[in-house]
Amino acid sequence: MTQDLSRRRFLIAGIASVAMVRPAGATPEAMREAIHKLVGTAVVRPGRVKLVVPPLVENGNTVSVSVSVDSPMTAADHVTAIHLFNEKNPQPYVIGVALGPRAGRAALSTRIKLADTQTVIAIARMSDGSLWSDSADVIVTIAACVEDVH
Repeated sequence: MTQDLSRRRFLIAGIASVAMVRPAGATPEAMREAIHKLVGTAVVRPGRVKLVVPPLVENGNTVSVSVSVDSPMTAADHVTAIHLFNEKNPQPYVIGVALGPRAGRAALSTRIKLADTQTVIAIARMSDGSLWSDSADVIVTIAACVEDVH
């Protein structure tokens, strides 16, 4: 009987400790860290990138996003990558797409989840190593990516 009680207390204590552990909150700082991990100390300048995302979305489960970059896409001058970040999702680095001059156009379209009202940032790396960006604020009325369920 004593062994059963000890086992039961151990199991209850283990379940309680797991229930109390919550995942790390998604923050603007996490997005800045993800961007820093990608670009290091390089300067990211505004311009050349056009990020199109609706300013107000009813449901964050499927948000349309398009990114285009002003580039001639020649062998001498082209986009090598486009990266997309968001500040309040559990994973701030959404997608990275590698491109080359044969792509013809530097553009991508996708759908993403947004956990809450937040800023989305697109960064393009050019063949000369320069980094360009655009950002958009999105108001989300019904959030996706819910981390806590009560």
